[in-house]
Amino acid sequence: MAPRAHMSSGRLSRGLLLLWVLLGTGLCHTDATTTSFGQDTGTSPPTAMSNGTAQPMERNYTYITQKCWDYFVGLMRNVTTAELCEWKVISRPYSELQGCLEYWADRLNYSYPNALAEQYIFQSHHHYFHNCTLEHPLYFDPPEDVLLAMIIAPICLIPFLVTLVIWRSKDGKAQ
Repeated sequence: MAPRAHMSSGRLSRGLLLLWVLLGTGLCHTDATTTSFGQDTGTSPPTAMSNGTAQPMERNYTYITQKCWDYFVGLMRNVTTAELCEWKVISRPYSELQGCLEYWADRLNYSYPNALAEQYIFQSHHHYFHNCTLEHPLYFDPPEDVLLAMIIAPICLIPFLVTLVIWRSKDGKAQ
């Protein structure tokens, strides 16, 4: 008996989803031909930690995350070295990777963020974006204790200065 799609909710049944994953149809827009992670970057892809008793959904998510990574690598091939730190250029591939990892985690009822997705995100930063620095540093608010001191100091000085001005103005009239 073939798995059926659940018509009322618009979601595929888990059996059909499992069949789809096992057949390896184009997930996450993998219509572009890409080489594996190891061949493209010289390192191995992140792998899920498993004790040999992994659930089928965990294996499916591991397989799908590899497809998401392959798609990301394919998109990053179109980015030149000079453009690697330009957010306008890399925002689409980066968002596609994050969106794909999050979408499939949600579809498989797998928590997100999770260790495997974080490994792929960290791997992308380590391989592609490790030399990116900000041209103009971002300025942040000072810590609360310093900010409080900067606010209270002038407030405390105001009564002293008012008293000093009144005292000096009285001395001026007496002369």
